[in-house]
Amino acid sequence: MALIIGLTGGIGSGKSALAERLVARGAALVDTDAIAHDITRPGGAAIEPLRAAFGSAAISADGALDRGWMRRRAFTNRAAKATLESIVHPLIRTEVERQILAANESSAPYVVIAVPLLVESGIWRERVDRVLVVDCSEATQIARVRERPGLTEAMAHAILEMQAGRDERLAAAQDIVFNEGSLTDLDDHAQRLHHFYCGIRATA
Repeated sequence: MALIIGLTGGIGSGKSALAERLVARGAALVDTDAIAHDITRPGGAAIEPLRAAFGSAAISADGALDRGWMRRRAFTNRAAKATLESIVHPLIRTEVERQILAANESSAPYVVIAVPLLVESGIWRERVDRVLVVDCSEATQIARVRERPGLTEAMAHAILEMQAGRDERLAAAQDIVFNEGSLTDLDDHAQRLHHFYCGIRATA
């Protein structure tokens, strides 16, 4: 079995950028955000359950989930967020397990599961061997999120309030990357982590 690393961090922390750098060094990636996009595309497995739960307004003209519509509700209404998660999370978990099995049959030295809500969900924490947290200040998170299309500062704050706090994430971590610097700094972090994880796999 491959070493499984659970990668998480608050919105705007740099999870995706770090994941890309670990993959470039040979890691296998299981990206729960990518899976979520796949199951909410036109014809995706979550579309009809979401339509039944939220109505046709939740589905865009092309048949995909209207992510902007859903974001505005799920990150400002805990009941809506819980309903959304009850639909998509079981589908995501099934696909994650399938991809982990495939990664175990590959030559990848370890598997990175990118899970934004890993700390909030006991299910994911029990599935990984180590938790890797990408951390930065809230001010940095807000500045990065504001650069994304369709996300206002108010929405960024609402998302942060729904997610685990920095202290909670850091307390759950075995490995931490403080991502306040440049992409070159992030490359250095990725190289250090890659050697470390390969070393664990070699001695397992």
